[in-house]
Amino acid sequence: MRLFLFIFKRDILLAIRRRRELANPLVFFIMVVSMFPLGVTPDHAFLAELAAGVIWVTALLAALMSMDNMFRSDYDDGSLEQLLLMPGSKVVLIAAKIAAHWFSIGLPLVIIAPLMSFLLFLPTQALPSLIITLLISTPILSLLGAVGVALTLSLRGGGVLSSLLTLPFYIPVLIFSTMAINAAAVNQPVSGYYALLAAFLIVSILLVPFAVVAALRVSYS
Repeated sequence: MRLFLFIFKRDILLAIRRRRELANPLVFFIMVVSMFPLGVTPDHAFLAELAAGVIWVTALLAALMSMDNMFRSDYDDGSLEQLLLMPGSKVVLIAAKIAAHWFSIGLPLVIIAPLMSFLLFLPTQALPSLIITLLISTPILSLLGAVGVALTLSLRGGGVLSSLLTLPFYIPVLIFSTMAINAAAVNQPVSGYYALLAAFLIVSILLVPFAVVAALRVSYS
């Protein structure tokens, strides 16, 4: 636990110091959602129908923008290698870095998205579902993204390649999240979608840190 807290606090402080890298995905999310009604149509009914998909696709792309920052700076200055040589569980270390990434990128998206949903006239009854799906699914984005970043860390232009590797695994998250929001908008049951997303999250938490440790060993070999 002390190792987890140490790495978590360290990465949060580094993210605060690199404010530009921290702000870019959030600014991207706000700009795309804000301009969508201007570029498509101001029709309330049409925007409400597309709101869930627009918000989730934009959130996914914003998360992808930030993935390379999870390990890149530590890899470039050699501190990641030193961290991996520290005594203690490497899985806990990786879990702390993924948690810090979600806290600095995923959590702000969870906070901003409900505010931006009013620009797309998302039905009020779908707002709790939007928040719940973001809370469950944005950690999955960080977890799966960490695997792609770790695999391509030593490659030039690895950020683009890691996005291509992880994007297919994001599709189920995108589908079930948007389906849950759309179902809530028409007052249909949504518990099944939540259960599927929660199961995906639990499996990711249990398996992904081990996969990231193995991928980092490959990158350093």
